Amino acid sequence: MFDLGFSVFTAWAIAALFAASGLLHLAGPRFIREAYERWNFAPKFYRVTGGIELLTAAFLANPITRIWGIALAALTMFVAVVTLLNNRQYAYTVPGILVMIALIPASLSAAAF
Repeated sequence: MFDLGFSVFTAWAIAALFAASGLLHLAGPRFIREAYERWNFAPKFYRVTGGIELLTAAFLANPITRIWGIALAALTMFVAVVTLLNNRQYAYTVPGILVMIALIPASLSAAAF
């Protein structure tokens, strides 16, 4: 019916992306701080985002909590895409939308457990 190996690989790949993004947000380089300031978020909110992304990665990596990771990843990506659309950065929404689409096969691995 579906290849469980591909679904697990997809979940792990998305977890790796969220882990890398979370660590980048927690490091808080200048371009991230300036983007959050430009979008009128609270100071240091990028650290909250980084923490949520690391939590998402941890949930996605564990088969038992994967469904929660998928839900949190979908919510995080939805908010990111809406934020980018509100700030008229349309081209930057494409990766977020692709991650949301990739969550579909990853959810199949969560349903298997």
